[in-house]
Amino acid sequence: MTDRTPGHAPRAAGPTPRAARMGPADVLRVGGSGLRSRPMRVFLSALGIAIGIAAMVGVVGISTSSTEDLNRRLAALGTNLLTVTPGQSFSGEDAHLPKSAVDMIGNLPDVESVSAVGKTDAKVFRNDRIPEEETGGLSVVAARTDLPEAVGGEVAAGRWLNAANSRYPAVVLGPRAAQQLGIHELRSGTQVWLGGRWFSVVGIMAPNELAPDLDAGALVGWGVAGEYLGFDGYPTTVHTRAKETAVSEVQEILGPTANPERPNEVTVSRPSDALAAKQATDDALSGLLLGLGAVALLVGGVGVANTMVISVLERRSEIGLRRALGATRGQIRTQFVCESQLLSSLGGLGGVLIGICVTAGYAAYQGWPAVVPAWAMAGGVGATLLIGGLAGFYPAVRAARLPPTEALAAT
Repeated sequence: MTDRTPGHAPRAAGPTPRAARMGPADVLRVGGSGLRSRPMRVFLSALGIAIGIAAMVGVVGISTSSTEDLNRRLAALGTNLLTVTPGQSFSGEDAHLPKSAVDMIGNLPDVESVSAVGKTDAKVFRNDRIPEEETGGLSVVAARTDLPEAVGGEVAAGRWLNAANSRYPAVVLGPRAAQQLGIHELRSGTQVWLGGRWFSVVGIMAPNELAPDLDAGALVGWGVAGEYLGFDGYPTTVHTRAKETAVSEVQEILGPTANPERPNEVTVSRPSDALAAKQATDDALSGLLLGLGAVALLVGGVGVANTMVISVLERRSEIGLRRALGATRGQIRTQFVCESQLLSSLGGLGGVLIGICVTAGYAAYQGWPAVVPAWAMAGGVGATLLIGGLAGFYPAVRAARLPPTEALAAT
């Protein structure tokens, strides 16, 4: 029914029409249609986001995988290894540990095992025709038969020194020493020229990260070193395994125990601390790489903002038509924010997948366990949503403020 009162224009009866409400499915459909209309631009913008997220996830994943590998190795090697070495006297001369240092340390109640090595002046060569000046940086050390138990060492080939062969000219080579001497596999009758006489190679050690000095050493029996090589019997390094619950307590008393008369001339260290320090250096480098990833992520966000601004300029006629048909400013704003979020999400999810693949590939190459923290993946997606919201806010507001007549006139 219409009002036909004289002097008044006819007007329709009933409530004022309202704009239809858009549900979440409608918002996604409208936002997705805007992205599908510009596939190449969407791909390049999403790629910028993906590179930043992949860099961040990859750096965190590789760093975490490296830490996990270090923790596993330390768990296998043990963090309870302590080393005792001679320092210097007050006059600046090189000191030495007493010959009884090993036995005195072994009497401590919280010490599980103890052994020692002693440096000699002997040199080792592949044969007797090599000049003595060409040492190759290899050392000859006297070793006790219980050394592998103390340092967690393993024999890669052959056997370790025992009560029988340690009384004869027999030698066990560290892995680097064996490589430099050209002994890649152990055969019966293999010999090296050591201290002016032939020594039979009875074993080759596996690499040892807590006692790396042994890798470049030729290890002979304690008694043989004194008999044939002029070894004075003073230990130069005492390796001590303490109980896990008493490492700090044992570390404090090792110096006075090893040399009661001159404890100030003793140096006590914990090899696992060096590995932890190396890991701290790696973490600092990871922090730098994370910063570079954040810069890449910022560049990707600028790319999203640029795409959305250009999208508003190119689609003014569409915006004007939708406003003319009854779309509210809020609906226009929601549409463009949704497009920006979808665009960033595509880049974020792609970046997380790339970061996982990079981490898995690098970890497999290094022989590490591949670990990507859940917080890194969730943080990567969350960062992209935040960037998408910030990058799409201004273009969305600008689109919503376009008057319908001005937008339609631009067609």
